[in-house]
Amino acid sequence: MSIYLGSLILLLSTKITTFSQLIMAAKPLNNIWIRRQQCPCGDWKCYIKADGDDQAANVSLMTKSETASSSSQDDVFTPYVGQIFKSDDEAFEYYSNFARKNGFSIRKARSTESQNLGIYRRDFVCYRSGFNQPRKKANVEHPRDRKSVRCGCDAKLYLTKEIVDGVAQWYVSQFSNVHNHELLEDDQVRLLPAYRKIQEADQERILLLSKAGFPVNRIVKVLELEKGVQPGQLPFIEKDVRNFVRTCKKTVQENDALITEKRENDLLELLEACKASEQKDEGFVYSYTTDENGRVENIAWSYGHSLRAYSLFGDVVTFDTTYRSITYNMVLGVWFGIDNNGNAIFLGCVLLQDETSQSFSWALKSFVRFMRGKQPQTIVTDIDSGLRDAIASEMPNTKHVICIWQVLSKLSSWFSLPLGLQYPDFKSEFDMLCRLENVEDFEHQWNHLVARFGVGSDKHIALLLSYRTSWPTSYMQNFFLARTMTIEYWKLIETFMKNILSPQSSLLLFFEQIGLVSNLGNHNKEKRLYMPSKTCLPLEEHARSVLTHYAFNVMQHEIMLSMQYAITEMANSSYLVRHYKKMEAECLVIWIPEDEQVHCSCKEFEHSGILCRHSIRMLVSKNYFRIPEKYFPLRWRLESSLAPLDDSVVQSSASEYSQIFHDLSGSLYSESFISKQRVNYVNRELKQLLEHVQNMPTVDEVAVSSAPINVSEL
Repeated sequence: MSIYLGSLILLLSTKITTFSQLIMAAKPLNNIWIRRQQCPCGDWKCYIKADGDDQAANVSLMTKSETASSSSQDDVFTPYVGQIFKSDDEAFEYYSNFARKNGFSIRKARSTESQNLGIYRRDFVCYRSGFNQPRKKANVEHPRDRKSVRCGCDAKLYLTKEIVDGVAQWYVSQFSNVHNHELLEDDQVRLLPAYRKIQEADQERILLLSKAGFPVNRIVKVLELEKGVQPGQLPFIEKDVRNFVRTCKKTVQENDALITEKRENDLLELLEACKASEQKDEGFVYSYTTDENGRVENIAWSYGHSLRAYSLFGDVVTFDTTYRSITYNMVLGVWFGIDNNGNAIFLGCVLLQDETSQSFSWALKSFVRFMRGKQPQTIVTDIDSGLRDAIASEMPNTKHVICIWQVLSKLSSWFSLPLGLQYPDFKSEFDMLCRLENVEDFEHQWNHLVARFGVGSDKHIALLLSYRTSWPTSYMQNFFLARTMTIEYWKLIETFMKNILSPQSSLLLFFEQIGLVSNLGNHNKEKRLYMPSKTCLPLEEHARSVLTHYAFNVMQHEIMLSMQYAITEMANSSYLVRHYKKMEAECLVIWIPEDEQVHCSCKEFEHSGILCRHSIRMLVSKNYFRIPEKYFPLRWRLESSLAPLDDSVVQSSASEYSQIFHDLSGSLYSESFISKQRVNYVNRELKQLLEHVQNMPTVDEVAVSSAPINVSEL
């Protein structure tokens, strides 16, 4: 059985009550999505808390809250006769905090009531106050003879209510802090029944783990791992967990029945919605499977605009399977691509009952069928053995890449605890290891890393090693990834997922939300923003006329950096290119003049489709004014856009604007740096000017750009 640990009940943006409260209140169950927390190593004791997750932030807030609570206890002073409280509950909380700090607990004893004032007296006493009355022995052969903890302790706090100016208040009428028993130390007082409370968040974890088949002793161990505490340091004990599970068992069973019924009904609604969408949208496609009872099991779908996007940008696909639904216990998989503007584009979606290789195989076959049999060159996923086996089976010619950001996000959960103070050094060396370009260097440095930190027997090191042909740069150089490994691209995917994963009352609303968000995302217009020349090289002007704003921005950066490199001609039309400060390793560039081929050892063009700085330096040395057309892949060209271009800037007059703005900005720079006062003034005014221009209507831009430019007016 798959086990999902960590933040299984941190319910994103919606706070819900416990399952028992849901049943009693008879409220509709929302469809709640959470990150899958099962570690790919398969160990039930291991869970993943990705760096930067909302769950981690919530845990941090919880820790701060607990710290603040602890701090407030330190501020509790000894109660005194005449001390005033707004309510008896406030007084009880105050006395309870005082008691915990001093090694005992309290309980409510007698209360006195009158017709006019209601309850006007409250007695709070030490938990060992009084004596137990002898009970009648049960008619059993060996009755239990448990010793009472009560020993007649006289520590107490008595409250009396009075009315002052029409407002009720409580004052301490009697107080005694004299005990006839030993007071407990901090590590013992927390085990008193009064302080062993299971918080609501922990109740949810316990219920979910119990439903997954965990015995009570393992539930306790999981909670200790989640909270990062030593064994026995939870605010409750195993007995409390056992009693809680026993009490909630019936409620959990009722809730399971409710969820099962809701899942079946919602999946049927989703299937009907897919059938209706097929009638409205000719490009809409879907597929599903049923179990032996005819109930919907797995379902996948895609849209016409996604097929159009895939036909242009289907070379690299990202398959995100990091989320699952608590309500339906289904895994969510979403296919993404990257367009010529660097945007994440939606390609398809699937809901699976489990994460076995058979389920993933069905999902991949469905996706390829949706895309008319065309398989991607590269597929990017998270670490998952079932998914890896499915890709090898269904897409044998597709290169499988593990997202390096997914790997790095797991390092803290895997190694911070066993390595302790050594973890920062380990993380730094691991980052350098990921960037190595040579396979031999990677293997050598990997062995050095494992030996230095003594992690050779660690199961996660073995896991990463078994996947090493899919995640380090040294093995990925010949894989075309189209800049899907940039942090900006993954932030776009994260934003898309957050937009569709807000809690929904049904799968039907979830389906509609996906259709809306994906349609908007796949039809974003690109504004033809003018990018000024930074090098004045003809190669730069040529690239600007061919590439999208996004792709040209990347290539322009490479062109600028190419000017910092020296080139040395070697034998057989090969060239050695190195940085003038030797800040990086030398690269070997092969030039084949017959058909204008250029090959660099850094493999950047093969990796991203953007020509590297080393190759550009070689072309400049050969007096090239234009980059060979073969090095402008269709996926990065202007004509491959999914939507009509927004010609908000006319290129013919843009160069005039560019020269004028360059002259003005140069003069402004020179004049402003004469004094600090001028710098501050120019900085403030430019920010306001930029904000004003950004808020101007875009319809005026065409009129301005087509009008003649009067330099004197500027």
